[in-house]
This record gives sequence, structure tokens and C-alpha cells, in this order.
Amino acid sequence: MEDGEPKQQSSRIKGGTVRATRQRAEAKGMRTVGLLGGVASGKSYVAGLFCRLGAALLDADGAGHEVLREPEVESAARRRWGGEVFGPDGRIDRSRLAGIVFAAAPDGPRELEYLEQLTHPRIEDLLRRQASELEAAGRQVAVLDAPVMLKAGWDAFCDILVFVDAPREVRLARARGRGWTEDEFAAREAAQESLEAKRQRADMVIDNSGSPEATQAQLERCWHAIVG
Repeated sequence: MEDGEPKQQSSRIKGGTVRATRQRAEAKGMRTVGLLGGVASGKSYVAGLFCRLGAALLDADGAGHEVLREPEVESAARRRWGGEVFGPDGRIDRSRLAGIVFAAAPDGPRELEYLEQLTHPRIEDLLRRQASELEAAGRQVAVLDAPVMLKAGWDAFCDILVFVDAPREVRLARARGRGWTEDEFAAREAAQESLEAKRQRADMVIDNSGSPEATQAQLERCWHAIVG
């Protein structure tokens, strides 16, 4: 979502795949839509649009916040990195932790692997519990916003995958707007699956490089394809 007219605004839908996933979703009740995309592509923005149309949100980043406050995780972090990753409130400081796990090789990737092995199973358990609660409450659609969807294997409990597309220069500008340097942007991008792998796994693609209205129109077409 950026000001200005997009070069092209059309959502791509693999009809056969969507029909198959919809049939599986109908059989189990609630349909789960997983969002894929590059760093700062606008996945959270698109998730918010889905929620305005009636979807419930499964927020992996929010679940990660909760997991980092679990006593077992805090103890493991203190053993691994000492007090330097804790803030004045005694809790894990995510920005300090990011400085360690997104550092240059070989240290950064090694520490990131340790963090993921520590937290990903706990995050998945929390997301699955939340999904079960939503389904029990009668929700028809949930949208999963997870930066490392494929890497963590969380696509396994999604019925439909949507790739949120935006050119690198657009995403980098958005990341700089968050206060990131280009090196920080590149490090986070390198820690995720390739854009091509994400795009190939997707059932639908939304171009989020243009106007808010263009993104909204594409998303509504996707929504109707999902819910019928």
C-alpha cells in the first residue's frame, strides 16, 4: 500500500488449487489463510483488510511476544546470551535479541537457529490452540500472519496461501520508514525463505505496491474466491 498508481493491479488466482483447498476447508470447518511475502511487503496490512471483511487474526509475531515471556524461554535466553538481551523491565528486549540473531555469519545464523528451535514449537502450539478456539467459536475464516511461514512449517495447517507482492525498492523504503538500515533489511530478508519459493507455494497473489484502493479491490476478489 503506497501512494501513486500501480503498474499493474490484478490478483492471480490458481483456480484449481483454490477449489481443492476450499473443499478441504469446508470438510473441517474454519478455513485458514496463510500470508506469504517479503520483508515489509505489507502482510500485516493485508491481514488487517482480511479481518475487516470478517476473518479472525492468527498473529505469529504476537504469539512470539507471548512465548518470549514464558519462564522457560527467559531462562534459556539468559543461559545462552546472559543479561544483555533483557531490558530494564526484566523481560527479553526484542531489539537487543535481534541484534544478536540477525548479526553477520557465522554467529548470527547460528544464534537465530537456536532461537527458532527454542521458540517455534511453542509458537506453533499457541497458534494451534488459538485456531481451535476460533473454530469452536464458529469463526469461518482465520488469517495467519507469520514472517517465517514456510521455514517454520506453519503452512501445513493453512488451507490457502496468499503471496503479498511488492518490489524490493518499495519494501526497502517501507523498512527504512520503520527505522531499519539497508543492512538490517537485507539480514532479515536473508533469514527467510526466498521470494520465489514463497511465490511458487502461493494459491493467490496480491500486488501491494500500488494504491490502497487497488490492494483492497484485489483482496475482495480473493475473499470471494475463498468464501464463495
